[in-house]
Amino acid sequence: MKVHEYQGKEILESYGVAMQPGKVASTVDEAVAAAKAMMPNHGDLFVVKAQIHAGGRGKGGGVRLADGLAGVEEVAGNILGMNLVTHQTGPEGQLVRKVLVAPAVNIEKEYYIGVTLDRARSQHVIMASTEGGVEIEKVAAETPEKILKVWADPSYGLQAFQTRELAYGLGFEGKTARQCANFILALFQAYMEVDASLAEINPLVLTQEGNIVAIDAKLNLDDNALYRHKDLADLRDLHEEDPLEVEAHASNLNYVKLDGNVGCMVNGAGLAMATMDIIKLAGGNPANFLDVGGTASAETVEAGFRIILKDPNVKAVLVNIFGGIVRCDRVARGVVEAARNVGITVPLIVRLQGTNAMEGQAVLKESGITLESAVLFEQAAEKVRSALIAA
Repeated sequence: MKVHEYQGKEILESYGVAMQPGKVASTVDEAVAAAKAMMPNHGDLFVVKAQIHAGGRGKGGGVRLADGLAGVEEVAGNILGMNLVTHQTGPEGQLVRKVLVAPAVNIEKEYYIGVTLDRARSQHVIMASTEGGVEIEKVAAETPEKILKVWADPSYGLQAFQTRELAYGLGFEGKTARQCANFILALFQAYMEVDASLAEINPLVLTQEGNIVAIDAKLNLDDNALYRHKDLADLRDLHEEDPLEVEAHASNLNYVKLDGNVGCMVNGAGLAMATMDIIKLAGGNPANFLDVGGTASAETVEAGFRIILKDPNVKAVLVNIFGGIVRCDRVARGVVEAARNVGITVPLIVRLQGTNAMEGQAVLKESGITLESAVLFEQAAEKVRSALIAA
């Protein structure tokens, strides 16, 4: 689950991570009031930042300097309500409903700090770079030697000598090196305790006054751990998520929208990935990842169909079910019921294998529903190919 910058900053600051102060606002009046409240301690130059779940906000015009209250009023008025387009939003953009008003910082140099899971090593990796403020993916691809890494074993965590190694590697000395080491340690603690999948500070800055402070923060939370953090689950902003994914979440379906033309409904993540592969081999592109789970019912199957068919790009649907926990005849009845209730107007290919597969195929055959039945992967791929050619 993604959270907004201001939410991530509040969470990280509660763990002692040094943050640039700021206040969130939903209206121009709130933005001006926020700036006015901070002026006695921070001066009259501010940064107004659009709050959306996407990077590249500055390039899209969503991060601007504002001089004084009049400047904040003007800039906030321009950003609030704008449709902000960045390389991460896609051409459709994202409506800006909130802004973060923060006092400007006297920046001496920008850095990058990030924490995530290195799945290849089954350890948490802490990354640091002197190339802050730019796209870290580009740095990793073009100049990987500029990214420093240390790994924290889950059994004993991040060690103090590792934080010092990163601080010195960034070129810090003395007081600032200690500040940086403490910053990294606090960031890692927050990452671990909130069950984050990513904690990223870009940029981390050294101010002209000699302080280490984060002026941006990206925090992604592990959905599978949110049951342990009810307060953090409440931070979800449904406006920032794909409407179909929101609907799927409400039906307890694992759904991710993609850009293809073949909808797929599968049980099990591994089989879902294999199904997307055969769609590609058939000359199509998967329109979604949809795992209905091991206990698929008529209700979940119908919900899955409704979500898949709301995507106008879908030209065919492939249902690929392996009956292990769930029986194929039960899934088949769900498919038949859903097809009648939803009204499927695109070619439907159904592959059932496993427990009661023969019974399931009989249910499909006797239903009178227009569909193509497959037994082997190759057959399913060929039927998808034929459906796309006919479309």
